[in-house]
Amino acid sequence: MERETLEVDVLIVGGGPAGLAAALRLAQLQKAAGGEPLAVAVLEKARESGAHMLSGAVLDPASLRELVPDLEAGQPPLDVPVSEDRIYYLTHRRALPFPFTPPPLRNHGNYIVSLNRLVKWLAERVEAAGVDLFTGFAGSEVLIEGDRVVGVRTGDRGVGRDGERRENFEPGVDIRADVTILADGVRGNLTKTLCARFPIEGRVPQVYALGIKELWDVPADRVASGSVIHTMGYPLRAETFGGGFIYALPEGRLSVGFVVGLDYRDPSFDPHEAFQDFKRHPIVSGLLADGQLVRYGAKALPEGGWHARPRPYVPGALIVGDAGGYLNSLRLKGIHLALKTGMLAAETAFECIRAGDVSAPALAAYDARIERSSVRRELYPVRNVHQSFALGLWAGLAFSGLSLLTGGRWWRDPLPAEAGHLRLRRQSQADRRRHSTAPSPVIDRILTFDKLTNVHYSGARHEEDQPSHLRVADTDICRTRCRVEYGNPCTRFCPAGVYEMVDLDSPGGPRLHINASNCVHCKTCDIMDPYQVIDWVPPEGGGGPQYDGM
Repeated sequence: MERETLEVDVLIVGGGPAGLAAALRLAQLQKAAGGEPLAVAVLEKARESGAHMLSGAVLDPASLRELVPDLEAGQPPLDVPVSEDRIYYLTHRRALPFPFTPPPLRNHGNYIVSLNRLVKWLAERVEAAGVDLFTGFAGSEVLIEGDRVVGVRTGDRGVGRDGERRENFEPGVDIRADVTILADGVRGNLTKTLCARFPIEGRVPQVYALGIKELWDVPADRVASGSVIHTMGYPLRAETFGGGFIYALPEGRLSVGFVVGLDYRDPSFDPHEAFQDFKRHPIVSGLLADGQLVRYGAKALPEGGWHARPRPYVPGALIVGDAGGYLNSLRLKGIHLALKTGMLAAETAFECIRAGDVSAPALAAYDARIERSSVRRELYPVRNVHQSFALGLWAGLAFSGLSLLTGGRWWRDPLPAEAGHLRLRRQSQADRRRHSTAPSPVIDRILTFDKLTNVHYSGARHEEDQPSHLRVADTDICRTRCRVEYGNPCTRFCPAGVYEMVDLDSPGGPRLHINASNCVHCKTCDIMDPYQVIDWVPPEGGGGPQYDGM
């Protein structure tokens, strides 16, 4: 069957905040300039816009107001303004309030939002502006000719798990574009390809964190809507980066989550188990008492900062949002940076196409725009913050405080860093103390849940008869070296129970079994595998979690 080709001026891969901001800004520029309209297309791998976006985030509205000047008139889903900030250091049984709120965590003027509904709202505006938005189509491969990106190939449909074409087979489409904007998210497969193909890696390795989140419905008078609570300490040891958060949406809905740096050292550490421990703390369990779990999800976060960003352009392509590492780990915010980088990429693409010059020197104007923008002003002073936590919680907090005074200057800049998977100790070297001061969590399916139950609440669905989108280059490593050296940490660091070792007593030895249908698309395995033999690629379009209406 012949593969179709579609020609557009600008192709945007990813329908999250960054990609939709780029699309809407292109439409605005086109309307203002007039003339021959540009052909713009957006690819989104989820079944519908926002389906992979789990609610409960704090939004700095500055970039959104810039993108949509008549914001209030457009009735955006800005659910509730932040009304109070609370920060606690947790011990096993107590919650010690901070005496003051550090400036980066002061959220006056910000909003708690449903990210799912915000993305749906943006998508509606993008389509109303005449942009083609294709949902259920994943970008599977970057099209490169010579040294230039010329577009993206979407994934084939109707391929069986044995690799054979089924009766409903449809080949993917080659979408060719003058400029391709990659908004494919954290550790995006297409951006990962560009980093391997072009010399664009950052000055230091990118480091990541894993955010695990649940949405709960609790009695409406339990927590004042607009409340933002952050915690540190319990259940983590001081050597492990991370902490908890609780955001109160209207009508008794709470976004409860836990973030763990994916540069921890203990191979026996289980982030999902730590999250269950966190919920058992009295201050959290009290808020969730008599409540009901509504949704579950997980997502990796790019926390390396300014120096870890890849160069955001290559010939024919620009990189935006989380794919480019634009997140402020000190403020715990990235949506506004995704929106802003999407807008700046759109302005550059529009300018270059109208000038008839989409060469790398012309597209470098995008990087120059970032350097002059609020993105650099916000990220550069905190460029070494996450790296400082490699020395432990207290050293990281001290450095973070000093960064507010020094603008991030230090005697070494950038601070030395290494990829998180390289920090993982072998079992023989690991500290045998458990990561938590609490006993192993009792799974009661009321407050605490096992991974498979949580996956049920993610709404994850994948076509069962398709090749696994979790590709392991050498499974022999899993049953031999990794089992001995690290104890198969993939069975613990995955928050969805995707990986398990089976046939433990078989004469041939254990083997790796992959439950790909459980995957919630967090990409932790791609990041944290100590041998880097796991490669996350998009499943057949439309697969994954489903957070509709959340």
